[in-house]
Amino acid sequence: MTKTAVYTTTGTKDGEVELPAVFSTPFRRELIHKAFTNLTSHKFQPQGRHPTAGQDVVADSNDPPTGQGVSRVARAQGGGGGRQGQGAEVASTRGGRQAHPPIVEKVIYKKLNKKEKKLALCSAIAATASKDRVESRGHKVEGIESFPIVVSDDIESVSKTSEVSKILDSLKLTQDVQRLETRKARSGQSRLRGRSKKVGKSVLFVTKDASNISKAIGALPGVEATSVKDLSVLDLAPGSDPIRLTVYSKSAIEEIGKIKSTHLEVMAKVQ
Repeated sequence: MTKTAVYTTTGTKDGEVELPAVFSTPFRRELIHKAFTNLTSHKFQPQGRHPTAGQDVVADSNDPPTGQGVSRVARAQGGGGGRQGQGAEVASTRGGRQAHPPIVEKVIYKKLNKKEKKLALCSAIAATASKDRVESRGHKVEGIESFPIVVSDDIESVSKTSEVSKILDSLKLTQDVQRLETRKARSGQSRLRGRSKKVGKSVLFVTKDASNISKAIGALPGVEATSVKDLSVLDLAPGSDPIRLTVYSKSAIEEIGKIKSTHLEVMAKVQ
């Protein structure tokens, strides 16, 4: 079993902890990408169009449609003014219907095998122990010695933003949070539609119970917290890009050790 250092909330070492077998799972980038894609589809909302959209005007083709010296496209009827004589209703005209509109019956929920989902999660958890993979995602980890970063259980009782800021300073993680403060506002269509700011992802706190610390990180850009039971590939690999800078509590490591998976049983037999 591999061991890693445990830090206090003040940044000093407080012994070591054995990493469970989950952290020896091979890195599977393609499986993490598949799991992210399929799990993201579970948040999609079906959309469609009104059955008569673009066809609420009276428009007919000439009878017969040919031999009139004009195109055979349907034209708006009327007694004068408005849109009389203009092409209408059909897909190629102004204000007409869509040729192939989206329908609510389309299957957008992508299923994922249970074993694939479990293996992808274990692979993503194991990848947080690699400094090179964390750094390749763009996180700033200068001066941080051991990965994964494990903190004592005192962090689970933290409920103030000022306390979380001090913990980030002591663990040398503030540099990664400040990385997001220099992002420029977006321009163009995204700004016109109220999406001028795009907040990135920074530190992820994984604890046994995240109810307290979740209240304390709201003002810190990109910082998130989740409990082990709610941990997902969506948290560990945002945008399907492995792997996120993650801080575990000591109790969270123990809970992760309880994860059961077929690949872990096979690995145990081989060893």
